[in-house]
Amino acid sequence: MLFDEVVRASARVAATRSRTAKVAALADALAAAEPDELEVVAFYLSGSLRQRRTGVGWRSLVDRPPAADVPTLTVLEVDAAFAELAQLAGAGSQVARQGLLAELMGAATAAEQTFLAGLVTGETRQGALEGLLLAAVAEANSVPLDAVRRAAMFAGSIPVVAVAARAGGETALAAITLQVGRPVLPMLASSAPTVAEALDRFGAGTPVAVEAKLDGIRIQVHRDGEAIAVHSRSLDDITARLPAVVAAVAALPARRLVLDGEALALRPDGRPMLFQDTASAQAELVPFFFDLLHVDDRDLVDEPTAIRQEQLARVVPDDLRVERLVTSDVAEAEAFSRRVLAAGHEGVVIKALDGGYAAGRRGANWVKVKPVHTLDLVVLAVEWGSGRRQGWLSNIHLGARDPATGGFVMLGKTFKGMTDEMLAWQTERFLGLETSREGHVVHVRPEQVVEIAFDGLQRSTRYQGGIALRFARVVRYRDDKRAEEADTIDTVRALAAPSAS
Repeated sequence: MLFDEVVRASARVAATRSRTAKVAALADALAAAEPDELEVVAFYLSGSLRQRRTGVGWRSLVDRPPAADVPTLTVLEVDAAFAELAQLAGAGSQVARQGLLAELMGAATAAEQTFLAGLVTGETRQGALEGLLLAAVAEANSVPLDAVRRAAMFAGSIPVVAVAARAGGETALAAITLQVGRPVLPMLASSAPTVAEALDRFGAGTPVAVEAKLDGIRIQVHRDGEAIAVHSRSLDDITARLPAVVAAVAALPARRLVLDGEALALRPDGRPMLFQDTASAQAELVPFFFDLLHVDDRDLVDEPTAIRQEQLARVVPDDLRVERLVTSDVAEAEAFSRRVLAAGHEGVVIKALDGGYAAGRRGANWVKVKPVHTLDLVVLAVEWGSGRRQGWLSNIHLGARDPATGGFVMLGKTFKGMTDEMLAWQTERFLGLETSREGHVVHVRPEQVVEIAFDGLQRSTRYQGGIALRFARVVRYRDDKRAEEADTIDTVRALAAPSAS
């Protein structure tokens, strides 16, 4: 199968808003793959590489060789090239890696080069989310979607499920079950703006579990006797990084376990450190568990939350469990949320007591509530988009006003939250404010104010102000505000102070 067929399928997905059309494009590409190509094709359609790490960074992709005129690369040739890149190590590996990458990119057409760069950086921006690919696997193999979802939950890999569905249909999918030692896709939460609205979704007077939402690293821990493995949200093995987690689980009174939780770094007073401290390789992380999927010889995935929590409390001591409250009272839940926030945590997750563990899905049985922060910032520059945003100015550079200098301090970038109408408007607007260009970046006069929502702040050595926004997204453009009315860097630092203290 030519790699170009995957690229063209991805382009069709990116070019339409229709879920049905997206699924059909993905299903056609999966169906066209030969059995030995299918796993690789599924990875590429999901926007990722089969190899977890290749040693190739985005800087290596800036200067590309001239593109090939016609597509000749096959998907297996591309996979083999990345496999070879991943194996390079030691003296001379960097030069060898550059040579291999240049050879691969030189054999690719312009469209293939762009898609290859997206696979390496994780930014194919094609809209082929996991849910769409699961539906495509079901359609391509004429099997029930629920069977595909459940198999993917236990396999922890959609490409593996695609291969199983092709080889044995529904019977092969049913054979994929929970195995201690093999990570499963984690269950995710939907969002609500307030605690009251979240409780409304479960029905007035319905008891729910309200749990602290920790801003740590999602962990899934498997224990089989003396063997203990810790996996990240993306199912990477991070056991070596978390000796305190391994030690804590080794002390639990069970021989076989699958635990879901968070690991985070704590200050001496017990308050959580900033997320970037938790994510650093130097910090010692301690576990806090909130779910139990298996204990000894009992699978709990299909058991209701209430039962899983009972078993969790039986096995895991209080100081290793996420704090929780069972209530049907809005005032009690809101008070608990305020206390959690005051303790330095991110918010709360509200869970149905009768729900099973829907791994890999953002279902209605878990609802997270986090306070939304907003700032009025000024656009300093804009980057030309790629993929379905080709031809539009997309990624905006955000700055806070600095009263001390009269200038602006950059806090980060975002392309999140933009509709097509907004992209069209801002392309015209910022080209009218253009002062200069640097590659794909258009610098503009600092006049346009934009309201930005964000989840938090973190220290940054990349930006002059030493602070960067986390998960920034556009709320709206503020034509009613002038740049001199935008929020200041002092305001931003004041917001950061409680977390950093």
